[in-house]
Amino acid sequence: MAAGVGGPEDPSAEVLAEAAAAFGLLASSARLHIMWALAQGESDVTHLAARVGGALPAVSQHLTKLRLAGLVRSRRDGRRQVYYVDDPDVVTVVRLMVGQLAARAEAASGPVRRLRGTGA
Repeated sequence: MAAGVGGPEDPSAEVLAEAAAAFGLLASSARLHIMWALAQGESDVTHLAARVGGALPAVSQHLTKLRLAGLVRSRRDGRRQVYYVDDPDVVTVVRLMVGQLAARAEAASGPVRRLRGTGA
């Protein structure tokens, strides 16, 4: 909606690019699962790999991408590197989207329907 026509102004190109980058990172089901798990509480890479069912090196690479994007952070706890969410707004988006799709699937007692026009 254009500014001055009764609605809010469009976000800047920079804001849209940042949002697209965050959504791009979360387009991977593995990274989305990692973010979901970290939204429940901090964890080390070994426990995350077991929880999301991924190989340790792959989960570590996903965590590196999420950390470089500023979505997660890590801290040293003895010999372990512990990861946690650094962007609570992203957690809100992840919980909302995954929660809504899970609720729809449960209500329909079937698989999650695919989004239209995705080609998937």
